[in-house]
Amino acid sequence: MNDVPGGPGDQAAYDVVVVGAGVVGTAIARELAHHDLRIAVLDAAADVGDGTSKANTAILHTGFDATPGTLESRLVRRGYELLEDYAAATGIPVEPLGALLVAWDDEQLAALPKLKAKAEANGYDRTRVIGADEVYRREPRLGPGALGALHVPGESIICPWTTTLAFATEAVQAGVDLRLETRVGEVVAGGGDVPHEIRTSRGVVRARYLVNAAGLWSDELDRRLGHHGFTVTPRRGELIVFDKLARPLVNHILLPVPTSRGKGVLVAPTVYGNVMLGPTAEDLNDKTDTGSSSDGLAFLKDKGAKIMPALLDEEVSAVYAGLRAATEHGDYQLRSHPEQRYVCVGGIRSTGLTASLAIAEHVMGLLVEAGLDAGPRRELEPPRMPNIGEASPRPYQRADLIAADPEYGRIVCHCERVTRAEIRDAMRGPLAPRTLDGLRRRTRALNGRCQGFYCGAEVRELFDHPPSGPGPTGAQARAAGDARPDADTSGARP
Repeated sequence: MNDVPGGPGDQAAYDVVVVGAGVVGTAIARELAHHDLRIAVLDAAADVGDGTSKANTAILHTGFDATPGTLESRLVRRGYELLEDYAAATGIPVEPLGALLVAWDDEQLAALPKLKAKAEANGYDRTRVIGADEVYRREPRLGPGALGALHVPGESIICPWTTTLAFATEAVQAGVDLRLETRVGEVVAGGGDVPHEIRTSRGVVRARYLVNAAGLWSDELDRRLGHHGFTVTPRRGELIVFDKLARPLVNHILLPVPTSRGKGVLVAPTVYGNVMLGPTAEDLNDKTDTGSSSDGLAFLKDKGAKIMPALLDEEVSAVYAGLRAATEHGDYQLRSHPEQRYVCVGGIRSTGLTASLAIAEHVMGLLVEAGLDAGPRRELEPPRMPNIGEASPRPYQRADLIAADPEYGRIVCHCERVTRAEIRDAMRGPLAPRTLDGLRRRTRALNGRCQGFYCGAEVRELFDHPPSGPGPTGAQARAAGDARPDADTSGARP
């Protein structure tokens, strides 16, 4: 078996190896890349963010309803601030819609002041309890029977695909070695200053420090390092995505009063112009079971009929399911083992997207405490990401781009208004997609009402043979990434 990096016999070691290229793993890699270190990220998937990170409710949370005093509460609050600023700098689509936590019975209504107090204990003091009249003024198409709501103005919707891709792009451009389609197997003790020899499907990787951000498989990798502190139970969340014609129905993120099993079923717009209903919360044994079920979809439709009956009259564009890394604990499982030069990042639930940059900061601190000599921090130029959100002009709407390069006016995917130039730029970018799913997450091609029925053949041809023209580092691609005004603002298997 060949050693990695460099080929047969290469015994060079990385300073830090991160297992997992989801939103948390790539955020950690980005944070490490601000220092003069040799870093690798390993993931079994063919793309970054191909596990839990790609299938979530895509909300930038204020952390108002976290359990006060927990690590999750602190990191979500800090992560919200960091990610809000990072999104503005990179062009990650964000829309600050605010949320309504709707009470449908007297018990839920009585809980609203307690939730307001909880938010204040978490450092968020902008919530307000409102009556039924204001609820229906804000959301006139809400179903009958709402008694009141807690208004949380800071809740936003965000693009989870662009977020993970931005972290990974910045890390790779700073020299991080991203090794996809690299399944982690046994981890054995090395010698001297290199305590980790990681056996993978593509050779042996040697590391001085190891970070386990393996998501659903974080408990299994943790046990291979001799620890038994938590067990991941995959919790399936099914969601229904409604057509863009449903978007005018909803003005806010509509949340239920949370329960011990999670935040419950919500109705929320997406930055792509759709409306989402979900998720379910079903504990499974299979960490790969992302299929939808008739029972789950029936449950969502029943809930949707209560929350917003008019929504169910709209066309459904897609149905999907994601798996969350639930554990028996009520908090993140961030554990440092300095004697092993090992940090475990487990139990990161639905708030992980929001908390990702703060988790990365925290992990960096744990590594330094464990002995990592990181040296001085250096500033990096954040990447400017292509805009795939609807709050700002898309390339097909930009006369200046089209005048400079007509390919920005030649639409391929008419459901999502994706142009030939956007596909070309994605295929020639620093993290070019290896699969059509990866291309979809970079451009929205194949993601619309027809699900690729009409455009699939042409998109496949462009995927296999990208058109010529200026690459994504040229002036046109940079301008496309600059479209969003600043004011608008995991699947690694051991």
